[in-house]
Amino acid sequence: MFLIVGLGNPEEKYAKTFHNLGFLAAADCAELLHAKFKKKECEASVAETNYKGEKLVIARPTTYMNASGRAVKQLLAKYKLGPKELVVIYDDYDLPKGHVRVRPSGSAGTHNGMRSIIAETGLTDFARIRIGIRAPESEIPLIDYVLSDIRKEDYDLFSAATHRAAEAALAIAAGENFDVVMTKYNG
Repeated sequence: MFLIVGLGNPEEKYAKTFHNLGFLAAADCAELLHAKFKKKECEASVAETNYKGEKLVIARPTTYMNASGRAVKQLLAKYKLGPKELVVIYDDYDLPKGHVRVRPSGSAGTHNGMRSIIAETGLTDFARIRIGIRAPESEIPLIDYVLSDIRKEDYDLFSAATHRAAEAALAIAAGENFDVVMTKYNG
């Protein structure tokens, strides 16, 4: 069994913001597998399916970004999963826009959602997929930038990035060699 969590904010007004790229990537995962977000549990919207002979849960926390750890902790407990069965997808200001970076573990960096997950679960050794959002021309303060809408001219770039992130998450869930996944999807 495996858990993929895409981070974001649940209100419609945040749907097209940078901070919701994790939600969009989770939706891409579900779409690739013809799964639907039908359940609400553990403070998350959940899609369940089978993938490569194993149960796969795709979740989007409904706790808002800064409290994402509550939902992740509850989901891990409910499904009796450890860090090796978890991948988290989220936006990252530290990467150039549209870049995808897959890592087997790490710190929270500047991301409050990841800080929440690490604080709530006490874990750092879980896979994460970061989608870069930094635009060199932006002079907006970080808190305002991550909650701003993605510009229309960047939709295709970020759509491709969330799709790549979804494919990478599914490769990890399928048990593909992590170094191979990083080589294939990073960049």
